Amino acid sequence: MEQKYIDEARQGEAYYAPQADVAGQINKKKFYIESYGCQMNFSDSEIVASILQSEGYAATPRFEEAQLVLLNTCSIREKAEQTVRNRLQSFRKIKEQQPSMLIGVLGCMAERLKAKFLEEEKLVDIVVGPDAYRSLPSLVAEAEGGQKAVNVLLSREETYADISPVRLQSNGISAFVSIMRGCNNMCTFCVVPFTRGRERSRDAGSIVSECQALFDAGYREVTLLGQNVDSYYYSPIDGAPITFAKLLSSVADLSPLLRVRFSTSHPKDITDEVLHTMAAYPNICNYIHLPVQSGNTRILQHMNRTYTREWYLHKVSRIREIIPGCGLSTDIITGFCSETEAEHQDTLSLMEAVKFDMAYMFAYSERPGTLAARRFTDDVPEDVKKRRLNEIIDLQNQHSRQSYAQDVGTVCQVLIEGDSKRSATDWCGRNSQNKMVVFPKTHADEAPGTYVDVKILHATSATLIGERNG
Repeated sequence: MEQKYIDEARQGEAYYAPQADVAGQINKKKFYIESYGCQMNFSDSEIVASILQSEGYAATPRFEEAQLVLLNTCSIREKAEQTVRNRLQSFRKIKEQQPSMLIGVLGCMAERLKAKFLEEEKLVDIVVGPDAYRSLPSLVAEAEGGQKAVNVLLSREETYADISPVRLQSNGISAFVSIMRGCNNMCTFCVVPFTRGRERSRDAGSIVSECQALFDAGYREVTLLGQNVDSYYYSPIDGAPITFAKLLSSVADLSPLLRVRFSTSHPKDITDEVLHTMAAYPNICNYIHLPVQSGNTRILQHMNRTYTREWYLHKVSRIREIIPGCGLSTDIITGFCSETEAEHQDTLSLMEAVKFDMAYMFAYSERPGTLAARRFTDDVPEDVKKRRLNEIIDLQNQHSRQSYAQDVGTVCQVLIEGDSKRSATDWCGRNSQNKMVVFPKTHADEAPGTYVDVKILHATSATLIGERNG
């Protein structure tokens, strides 16, 4: 899957509307929603919340008091699926005491395991796939009548372009904006094309309008989301087609005070046009998440990644040529089917050549329904996978420490997001390269949503520590 994962600390986080939105709604039915996996799932939960609130539901942060409990799920890793199963067991125990409670599974697991959930395990009342959220109110009505309710039909048109997402647990500064759905890249390890369907791009006008509304509401950063944003392509009835580069510039043109990020890029699709657009706009962040998955060409072909090691390294060189100092992160899978020790070493050597600022690193986990599960044997022993993964993690930790240490003594612009987790006397926010920066509160004009120049004094492998410059 080409969509970057939310930090582990956020996986399973309960999403609920701000208190101001639920006050005075005591007599309304309440819903509770948890999200797992990638940013797209968290974005989808905001669409679901909007649909339910339009039907008169109020959000709650306590699942024990909800009449409708929903899990928005991920199938990309076995660990994520097991976590969801454990949560469903917990909810089922509550339901035994509250028979009127309805439990629903949304997202990729719903698409993949619909029959198992409904019939074999009897854990849920409602199963809804990623393209069927509009049908959720009618499915709830069916379940309230005692029927098992399911809709996992995939769509070639659905983009939810007309739905204004409810910003769940938002900091009021940063927001996700979905620009497309589905994926056409048939990577052999990935279940996403089968659970989210084919690519379709959202109306560009609706994207720009949503970003404008966010800015008007006080948001100062948007992240444009898609499984592969670089393949975004929208053809209006009248007018020229809109590529991702043109969409980027349209959003960046809204205001120089609106930061623009995006995720995720595919190495075969990110173009010089996109890179030059990034370089031309100071408010388009200098950060790209560019999944490599492996440093060996044979394994990349085995994964159907459609590029070679050399192609990837050339793309990195091009990024750094056009956007000097651009932050770069990646995804890496180790222990893929038939991977040899020499091929593992190729991944380590590619990491040495690129020196990523950050990486999401995983041991290969066979997912039912994928091309790899049907065609290949998962033949790398688990202890070998674990050892290779540890070597990759150790090397990446070295590179992250080096990357952050190089920023000591520099000055960067930071968008304040809120209080530091460790101290209410410090602010935290990110610079253009997506690095977290912490610095003391010293001026009355500082507040979440404002930009501050910070001089970096110290660094860890994941945080820059500084002070206001000037």
